[in-house]
Amino acid sequence: MGSSKNDNTGETGAHAAQAAPSILVTLEEARRQFLALVEDVRPELHRYCARMTGSVADGEDVVQDTLARAYYQLSEHKELPPLRPWLFRIAHNRAIDRWRHEAHRAAEPLDAAAELAADAAFEPDHAMASHQAVSAAISCFLRLAPAQRGCVILKDVLDHSLDEIAVELELSVPAVKAALHRGRVLLRQLSAEAAPARSPPPAFQPALLRYSSLFNAHDWDGVRAMLADEVKLDLVSRKKAAGRREVSLYFTNYERISDWQLVPAWLDGREVIAVFAASGAVQPDYFIELALAQDRVTAIRDFRYVPYIARDAAIAFGGPGAAV
Repeated sequence: MGSSKNDNTGETGAHAAQAAPSILVTLEEARRQFLALVEDVRPELHRYCARMTGSVADGEDVVQDTLARAYYQLSEHKELPPLRPWLFRIAHNRAIDRWRHEAHRAAEPLDAAAELAADAAFEPDHAMASHQAVSAAISCFLRLAPAQRGCVILKDVLDHSLDEIAVELELSVPAVKAALHRGRVLLRQLSAEAAPARSPPPAFQPALLRYSSLFNAHDWDGVRAMLADEVKLDLVSRKKAAGRREVSLYFTNYERISDWQLVPAWLDGREVIAVFAASGAVQPDYFIELALAQDRVTAIRDFRYVPYIARDAAIAFGGPGAAV
């Protein structure tokens, strides 16, 4: 009897081991299908999340979190929900959660926007409001309360209708109009304020300059020598890896391409490396962010496969020792 039980257990384990690769293939295929499904809306999601968080890099964090949540929640639906409002609703909630956590303060309740009666006579011309919102610095949006921020971005940056915004943010149309009015007024005031004088950017870390120089020289042995033993790689939206051996494989694709250049830069107050994919390009195609500990690279975050992140990026070049 005991022998039979052991035999069955062994057979079950063998079947599970055989099924595992098939399950992983199925999951990977499902993931690819989902990413293909949301591909067209991702740049728009990022424009929204970047302004909700005040940072293009943090905005992409929220986009990734949003897509992970949406993919997980799909199993709870009998049929695919309307894609765009569903994704924006998740993105808004994730962005608010992140903002609350990082600001360590309570956010204004979404329905508090209804305290002000919506009056079309007080609303500025939409074209003017749209220009104002698009040209405003991303960080300005953090000065708006969450409801105002969301409504202004969706209406004046992304041109969603009032009815769409009401569905996406789970507000009434009057509440959307009220938040939009208040947000536009405040954003106009913020944009009119004199910009403070910019201080020269600090010097880049020597390790970041060295990494860029070695990369541009195609000195792959030198680049790999800078990796910490427990280095982590996040090739955003494509793959993750950990450990020097696994991360070293990441450079293989770059070895095959010759017509690009890495330039140290500042983005949202962070050191990054701007990647110009073609000689003579005026704007960078995407960015790479490094985490450094002394002279070692402990983490690499490469935005190569989400190039839309560069569209709204306010990047600053220069600073002492910036030449590569």
